[in-house]
Amino acid sequence: MSVLVKADVLSLSVPERIQLVEDIWDTIAEVPEQIGLTDEQKAELDRRLDAYHQNPNEGSPWGMVRERIRSRR
Repeated sequence: MSVLVKADVLSLSVPERIQLVEDIWDTIAEVPEQIGLTDEQKAELDRRLDAYHQNPNEGSPWGMVRERIRSRR
């Protein structure tokens, strides 16, 4: 693997840098088990899951939220 230095990245166009970030993120998403959570993040996820179980009809599905956000543009 070749070494990529900051100057190399900054020499790329913005669309090329965005693509690079997307490519890097895709490689991270392929191994979710290697992404650790802090104790605070675990506690927050537990809190949200408990809130959902207490009132599963509250809130909105992601698809509806996404559409509301997109319609504001």
